[in-house]
Parts: sequence; structure tokens; C-alpha cells
Amino acid sequence: MAEIRPKQNVVIETSEAQIAVHWREEEYYYPPAKFVGQANLTDPDILERFSEKNFPECFREYADLLSWDRYWDTTLDTSDPPFWKWFVGGKINASYNCVDRHLAKYKNKAALIFVPEPESEAPVSVTYRELYVRVNEFAALLRDFCGLKSGDRVTIHMPMVPELPITMLACARLGVIHSVVFGGFSGEACGMRVADSQSHVLITMDGYYRNGKLLDHKAAAEIALSTAKHEGQTVDKVLVWRRHAGQNASATPFVKGRDFFVDELLPNYAGELVAPVPMDAEAPLFLMYTSGSTGKPKGCQHRTGGYLAYVTGTSKYIQDIHPEDVYWCMADIGWITGHSYIVYGPLALAATSVIYEGVPTYPDAGRVWRIAERLDVNIFHTSPTAIRMLRKSGHDEPTKYNYHFKHMTTVGEPIEPEVWRWYYETVGKREAVIVDTWWQTENGGFLCSTKPALDPMKPGSAGPGVPGIYPVIYDENNQEVTAGSGKAGNICIRNPWPGIMQTIWGDHDRFVTQYYAKYCKNRSSKDWHDWPYFASDGAVLAADGYFRILGRVDDVINVAGHRLGTKEIESACLTVPEVAEAAVVPVADEIKGRVPEVYIALKPGVQASQEIVDKVNKVIETMIGKIARPKHIHIVSDMPKTRSGKLMRRVLAALSNNMKTGDITTLANPDVVESIRELVQGKEVVALTDGPEDLKRFGTEE
Repeated sequence: MAEIRPKQNVVIETSEAQIAVHWREEEYYYPPAKFVGQANLTDPDILERFSEKNFPECFREYADLLSWDRYWDTTLDTSDPPFWKWFVGGKINASYNCVDRHLAKYKNKAALIFVPEPESEAPVSVTYRELYVRVNEFAALLRDFCGLKSGDRVTIHMPMVPELPITMLACARLGVIHSVVFGGFSGEACGMRVADSQSHVLITMDGYYRNGKLLDHKAAAEIALSTAKHEGQTVDKVLVWRRHAGQNASATPFVKGRDFFVDELLPNYAGELVAPVPMDAEAPLFLMYTSGSTGKPKGCQHRTGGYLAYVTGTSKYIQDIHPEDVYWCMADIGWITGHSYIVYGPLALAATSVIYEGVPTYPDAGRVWRIAERLDVNIFHTSPTAIRMLRKSGHDEPTKYNYHFKHMTTVGEPIEPEVWRWYYETVGKREAVIVDTWWQTENGGFLCSTKPALDPMKPGSAGPGVPGIYPVIYDENNQEVTAGSGKAGNICIRNPWPGIMQTIWGDHDRFVTQYYAKYCKNRSSKDWHDWPYFASDGAVLAADGYFRILGRVDDVINVAGHRLGTKEIESACLTVPEVAEAAVVPVADEIKGRVPEVYIALKPGVQASQEIVDKVNKVIETMIGKIARPKHIHIVSDMPKTRSGKLMRRVLAALSNNMKTGDITTLANPDVVESIRELVQGKEVVALTDGPEDLKRFGTEE
């Protein structure tokens, strides 16, 4: 593309894919012998088994971990690219695979352990036998009371409680397509998803605990229903789970004939059994909506057989889950990570999966580590955002508790090497293997990661493609960027895999345009080699074959033709000992077009000072160069974050550029926005603009 610098009229040729990279290569860390001795994947022949010459039949290994009602005829059908079909002719039920088949051996073992936010409430274990009973009873209610059948859609707007996976598994038992909306999303966001999926039933909850308060959750349902109706979709029934049976945590009025308490209906279905419906392997299992700053939400449609096979295989090999493990993924089930690696993957392997209701730092910074100690958690899975939050709120807290992780995961965004080392040394006590996983809502499961017992770890690097995934980096001219070149580009996946979404619900054209059109070699070809998947993420490939993800292609600041990855600048900031969190956003500049602006939050007890600002400036110039020198460095008390802990760079970019911040009602801490606005813009109210498109969409977080 060509960019014109204002005032100078100098045209600089730049490439959208060409992101400047200044990372230094980090040292290797090796898996401990104790972990290797018990790992599921210790055979280096995995590389041969899942090599391209054995594709696609290599994925039989994952599918054979499941119980099929009918074995498939064709592993991969490529006759209608890029609408790949997996395990064609096979019949399977996800609910049966996650519940029924474990009863003979594990019926009295905990399937789920629910940890309420109030520490006065004891954790609650749901055994596989009890899960079986509860899923059957609720499936009977959905079938007989709601009239739901295979292919119908249901929208679920619920917090982190055991009733959420029970609801999902009951839907899967019937072949009903579930659409789970993250509990922190607004009623409007929920209603848009109800309308798009054409759901006639909404399942919600009266209330739940967050930061010590019992929140009225059903209030959002009323807004969702009116939003859906405005979009042309009427909901017939609203099923309301209650946080405390017999008590109503919501002040929102009930509508007779539409709203029903689940605990009042369930006694009518006590002891009922519902035979799991054998579903076609290609039948949709669920919709998972992604949200952006523009356009309507995209409903990623995931298939039953391929998805379940992929999350089961990656849970076994990359997460190293055994039935005897106590596994805790701190993600929300309302996101794809929760679907794949709290519910379907771990339960398919008969693991014990922990569900925590509340805020990781409530009532104090030791809460996570107390839970890990009490439940004897040995696999821990969370995001870099949460890791930074825990590091900020209690740097030495993990050392006070007697827990021992064998394995830790990081997911959701690139992790800075400095934060990775704290995770490894302080949280993992140098005992745990870390997998730094890269993937997306659209992908179903992990795409890049080290194999935990076979590959060394490298801070900040996701690692190679996981077995059966063949990544590549392309530039804007469709040329492959070679390993070790130090050049960045767009990471793509050359091949289909079982976990990839089938399509965007109701919008096949958008699916092709967004994910395949950019690098398609031949629109008429039925050869999968001609249809690379475009992930919209920037990356660089080291000489050792490890991919380092640089973040969304949109999250790049073009400074006078020099494309800087925001993650790299943030990572540099975090090497300053006093800094706990950093966010980098673009701000308009008359000469350079865009320049970085930095926001930092300090560790507890550290006072803001010019000395810290100077340190941050110096480290950015030293590690990246003067081209990355920020326009301003703002020290803030906290960053605006979503309820799932995602840092909202979009809001910060709006504040830096005197733009409208948009909807901030779903933030966990909306009050912080005004305090940051005063810091950046002064106490007087500034006239706000919509701003240019590249700034409006910057740093959009799901």
C-alpha cells in the first residue's frame, strides 16, 4: 500500500504484511524428567505419523479416542472447498462421549468441581453419575417442555456455574445447537445473537457473585428479548436457573407463560433418561459468536465429529490430561477456550474440570492459589491478561501456598517473555511445563504450541504447529516468508483440520471472503493445497521453526511507513521492574501519521514518578529504536478491562485521540475510563469525534 505523510507529501511504500520485528531470541527451557515420565505424548514418531504425507488419515488417531455410533466412510471430503467435511458418514453424540461412556469406570469420580466466589460456600463436586442424571433430566425438560429437537437453536446467557455445562450437554444429547453468550456481555449483545441464530428459547440465570456482590443477571434477559424482537425474532420461553434453589436473586419481574424457574420444572422430569441422538459427524454442535467493532457478530458454526475429535486429541497430547488429573482452566465457558478446554475436551477424557464463579483476585491476591492448594489442581490454564493481573496484585503470593502444577497453559494473546518467566518461576515453581498456545474462536482447538514432553519451551514463542497443522507465513505478494529471516508477515494454515469451523452461520460468502479469499491460489481448485486459511494475525518464524505471534494485523501502528507491532512495545515496557501492565495504542500525528502512546499500571506499593517514565522511554528506545518512541507515557491506576479480563485497547485509543469510546457498559471497571480521560484530556470535556476507521477498529477485543 502507499502511505502519504501529511505536510511532506512523501510517499512511502509499505506492505500490510510487513511488520517490523526487533525481538531478541530467548533461551530454551526444558521439560522436567518427572513430567516426561508421566506424559501422554513422549513418542517423537508423532511428527512422522502426522506429517503431510499421512494427511488427512493421521486424524483418525484423534477420532479413535471417541465412541462412534457409526464409523465414518471418508476422513476428509474436499469436494466443496473451503467447506471441508470431516469423518463423513460417521454418527456420534457429544454428550454420550463426555458423560455416559465414563460411567462404567468413573461414575463416582468428580466430573466438575464448582468453586463459588464466596469463600464461605464450600466447593461442590458433581460426579460423572450425577452429571449423567442431571443432563438427562434437563434434556427431557428441553425436549418435552420446550419442544426442542435436533437442529433447533438455543441461546444460553449464563455465568460460570455447573448448570452451564449441564445445559450444553443436554442440548448436545438432543442434537440441539447451543449458542452460549459470555455472561458479561450486555443484554443488547445477547439479543443480537438470539436474533441471528433464530433461537426461540433463551436459558439464563437469576444472579451470580462477582467481586463480592450478588448481581441481578436476569435483568439482561429483558433487554435481550426486546433487542431480538426489534431484529425480528420472538423468544417463546425463558428458562431461569437459580443461583440458590428456592430463592430469587433477580428483582426483574417474571412474565407469566414465558419465564420459568428451572428448579420448579425439573421435579417433573426426575429420573427420566433421554437416549443420546446419533448425530451426523457434520451436524452443527454449537455456534460461537465473535464480536468486532464493526459489522454484525459472526456466528462460527462448529461441527460435531471433527470438533470433538480435535479438542479431545489436543487435550490429551498438548494439555496432557489424564482421567486422574484435576484440571483448572480459568477461562469463561462463554468463550471458545471454555467450550473446548473446560467442557468438551477434558470431559471426553474423563478428567475432573474445575469451574470458578468469580474474580481471580477476590477477596485478595491469594484466592487462585488457595483454590489450587485446596483442590490439589495439577494442570492450570489461563491467559496472559490474567497472569499479568495476578503478578500485579500479588507478585510473591504463589510462594505462600503448597500447590504443585505439572502443566500450565497460556492462551488468548501473545505473552511477554518477562511475564512468561514469572509464570514459570513463581507460579510453576520451576516444576511445571508451559504450553503457550495460539489459536482462535474459528479454529476449534490449538494450532501452534510446543509438545510438552518433547519440545523445549521458549518465552514469548508459541512454538511449531501442533501435530497435523502446517502453518506458513505469507507476505502481501503471496510469497512465503522464510524461517530465520527476521521478517514478519501474515500467519496462515496451509491445510484443513477437524476443528476448523464449518462456516459463518447464515453467511457462507463472508466465510470465504474473510478466511480464504486473500491467499487462495485457484478458486476453481478442489485441492486443499490451494486454499490456505488466513488468520489475520501477524507472526515471525524463527530458524528453529517456532512461531512468535505478534497479534492481530489491525493491532499494528504504521509510524512513517515503519510498521510496529504493539505487543513488542508492550513487552519492552514490562521489562521495567516497577511496571505491572502495559498497553500501547496509536495516536494521530501530523507528521508521521500515527505514533505509539503508552499506558502503564504499576505494581502495588510503587509510586508514580518521572523516573519510571524515563525508564520506560529508555527501554523502548534500547530494545526497539527511536522510531518507537511514544508520544506520551501515561501512568494509570488500572486499565479498562472486560469482565473476562481482556484489556480494552480500543477504549484507550479513543481516549488518546479524543474519539467516542463507544459502549463501555460491559467493562468490569467502567469508572476507570473517566479517571483516565481526565488524566489524558484534562478536566474540561472535549468535543469528541468518530475518528478514522483504522483507529475505530484498533485493538478490538472479544
